[in-house]
Amino acid sequence: TKVKPKGFSVAPGSAQDLVVNVGDRVFFALNRSNLSATARGTLEKQAAWLKKHAMVKVALEGHADERGTREYNLALGERRANAAKDFLVALGVSPNRIKVISYGKEKPAVVGSNGMAWSKNRRAVTIIN
Repeated sequence: TKVKPKGFSVAPGSAQDLVVNVGDRVFFALNRSNLSATARGTLEKQAAWLKKHAMVKVALEGHADERGTREYNLALGERRANAAKDFLVALGVSPNRIKVISYGKEKPAVVGSNGMAWSKNRRAVTIIN
């Protein structure tokens, strides 16, 4: 569990609750869309959270690093978001609650042309609709 600053409160079921108490993103290896053990652990927590907050709908955003063509990265981002969605659905989350969108390399989390930036940009992010 993450430590919250004194006097800081997060509304249960909010986007902030997901980010602070569960984790909103999973990361991928270069050119891969399979889920690591760490990613599966985060998604298991997200599935439990989504079951607890049954009215929440989410979008899964797939992202890639800057390398590769726009088309390749859009397809890769979609595979990454779908891998996360399929895992959540397998854990009992209704597929009707999950929208998938790929941004490819268009929305980097970290700007830079180095391994650290690339590793942070190869991700799927769960966003509350």
